[in-house]
Amino acid sequence: MDVSIIGSGYVGTTIAACLADLGHDVLNVEIDEDIVATINAGEAPIHESGLEERIAEHAGTTLRATTDYDEIRGTDVTFLCLPTPQTDDGGLDLAPMRAGAESLGRTLAEKDGDHLVVVKSTVLPSTTEEVVGPILEEESGRRIGDGLEIAMNPEFLRMSTAVEDFLEPDKVVIGASSEDAAATLRELYAPILGREETDLVETDIREAELIKYANNAFLASKVSLVNELGNIAKEYGADAYEVLEAVGLDDRISDRFMRSGLGWGGSCFPKDVNALRAGAREQGYDPDLLDAVVSVNDEQPRRLVALLGEHVPLEGARVAVLGLSFKPGTDDVRKSRALDVIEHLRERGAEVVAYDPVAIENVRPDYPEIEYADSADAALEGADGAVVATDWPEFDDLAFDGMANRVLVDGRRIDVDRDALEVYEGLTW
Repeated sequence: MDVSIIGSGYVGTTIAACLADLGHDVLNVEIDEDIVATINAGEAPIHESGLEERIAEHAGTTLRATTDYDEIRGTDVTFLCLPTPQTDDGGLDLAPMRAGAESLGRTLAEKDGDHLVVVKSTVLPSTTEEVVGPILEEESGRRIGDGLEIAMNPEFLRMSTAVEDFLEPDKVVIGASSEDAAATLRELYAPILGREETDLVETDIREAELIKYANNAFLASKVSLVNELGNIAKEYGADAYEVLEAVGLDDRISDRFMRSGLGWGGSCFPKDVNALRAGAREQGYDPDLLDAVVSVNDEQPRRLVALLGEHVPLEGARVAVLGLSFKPGTDDVRKSRALDVIEHLRERGAEVVAYDPVAIENVRPDYPEIEYADSADAALEGADGAVVATDWPEFDDLAFDGMANRVLVDGRRIDVDRDALEVYEGLTW
């Protein structure tokens, strides 16, 4: 199938490479000429496991990038993979989505034949039908249901495992304006839907939009509850990990997302939970439980720094922050808990030296005044204390001999030699 994808950020690039891997001819449309050149050169514009080799394999054959919207006319399906940044009140800024829909609509005005437009970006219920659809109709001069179809197909991609998540998902959700639109997406995803482990969910468009939010809100709530229980366990001197391991044996609960610690971050959970909260208030409903979920999560970095302050006078102290990305395996620092830790340390007067295997250059522009080390051992050298903010595997082999004070507060429960430390504190254990 001939597929076009508007946007080559994290979602768009991953989807483009994976659809090419499934045998489709994929056109990635992007306004940034540098990103277009990068993809066409067979390189990945983002750090994501398994992505670089797929782009290298398919670039120039079944995968191309361009800035020219007119080339979309040669495709059958267009995915809108555009950013929906958070506004000051927690809602969604739909300006990029509107602009992309306008450009696409003008392009489709000159196309002969049917076309399916699929919203892949995470948007609140009614956006596809009441924002994107009318723009497409106005700009193209065509009507939904008369040669122009729309659908919502939410993504469930996790940073560092996005390629695997796309190719081996637990579910594919399709919300379509017609049976023809749904049939097109079933054909597109046939290799994936042929997996016994993958469920197909077909529903209306608004339900498909809300499924993504409900999914992330539930997971974020579970993590915050686990952290709340971890905080309580810490007050009692109990090990939350032993407690929650037993809780996870209950098949109604499961053992997934049961690691208490510094909390959730990244591009999805914070934005999606906040957007759902803001959207609920617009509908006249106060989402008290989700408000509490966010409150618990936001408190964890402060608790980590306060715990370090019990062992190290933070004013003027040199503190090593190990890990900057919001999770291991990615260079994404959006809403990373590590950045909140840095802010709290600086508020307490500490001097920060930070290290991350891949994410330093994504932090440096916003924090040019802090020191960056070339390795974890270099960050620990001369440090009065250290904190673990991201559980990169290489942190399991830390050497503490060079620290001024061998004090470590661990926000992620890494597998560290605790006997080599004068003080080891876990955030929730």
